[in-house]
Amino acid sequence: MSPCISIITPLYNCSQFLEVTLSSVLTQTYQNWEVIMVDDFSSDNSVSKAQVFAEKDHRIKLIQLEKNSGAAVARNKAIEAATGRFIAFLDSDDLWHPQKLEKQINFMLENNHAFSYTAYEKINEEGKVF
Repeated sequence: MSPCISIITPLYNCSQFLEVTLSSVLTQTYQNWEVIMVDDFSSDNSVSKAQVFAEKDHRIKLIQLEKNSGAAVARNKAIEAATGRFIAFLDSDDLWHPQKLEKQINFMLENNHAFSYTAYEKINEEGKVF
């Protein structure tokens, strides 16, 4: 069986991007993953949007911090809860191409790499590359 990937996603006032971000995970061709979102005491409706996704898919989990502590603390909390063989970082305002996980994990397994990274494109709020 393919190894599980724990996707670490810190949240902070990201409600306007969260649906697109999580949808980019749900459409991955590689499906053995879990998303661990840690909300860093958002003041918008990020938590309620995240809860909708968590209720629809058991692979999506939400942890809420009791005070704003910063992205590093949120990431570390998610890493503590991770159960996957691999960890992938996905910020709450980012998105992935549908084959991102499949290509990256296959590359790592075929070449016996414990760590890898990929190129990225910067996009604006409308999704246009700049």
